[in-house]
Amino acid sequence: MTLSLRPGLVLQGFTPPLPLSDFRLVAFDMDSTLINIECVDEIADAAGRKAEVAAITEAAMRGEITDYKESLRRRVALLKGVPVSAMQQVFDQRLQLNPGAETLVRALQAAGLKTLLVSGGFTFFTDRIRDRLRLDYTRSNVLESADGVLTGRMLDQPWGDICDGEEKKRMLLSTCEQLGISPLQAIAVGDGANDLLMMGAAGLSVAYHAKPKVREQAMVAINDGGLDRLLEVLE
Repeated sequence: MTLSLRPGLVLQGFTPPLPLSDFRLVAFDMDSTLINIECVDEIADAAGRKAEVAAITEAAMRGEITDYKESLRRRVALLKGVPVSAMQQVFDQRLQLNPGAETLVRALQAAGLKTLLVSGGFTFFTDRIRDRLRLDYTRSNVLESADGVLTGRMLDQPWGDICDGEEKKRMLLSTCEQLGISPLQAIAVGDGANDLLMMGAAGLSVAYHAKPKVREQAMVAINDGGLDRLLEVLE
């Protein structure tokens, strides 16, 4: 059953409203979901390589490049030589929270939900978004730098090498386990193909201005308006 509740809001597989008390955790993707940009593309702009990197990003998000890790390594390699200061410029000048992001996060926090940010992007940005929104948990990738410039590589972390779709799902499930809750008590919000695994594991999956493949599989697709439109299906 597919239901268009109001213009730009498509629901499938459930009848609204859902009790907010059914949920204990919300997991967000970052780039193009919580925030308005793809950070890797904007960093690449500093190297004059935005079009090249953005084309790979777009293909990966549509699911046309199935090896997300390889696609990210290819994009990060093109960042070699970019000054670390370029990331601060991206954060200060280009990055904004998407409409309704803060409203939604605050409402879910007020209802007692824990918050998780899982991103195929970079800790430079996820740490700052975490602090701004007072999020509980994050997982993302670390860009290697030396002498003030990016090396074109990422650093391995204790949990693994790259936060891809599999790692997003694993982090969602391990956070549920840590909280002593069922994955059915989790909400997962994303926009790209690498969000589908965590969205499939959660009790409520939400696509925000997402790629067609993601919209088709999500229980809630917000196609117009802000992230806070999710509150229209919760009570």
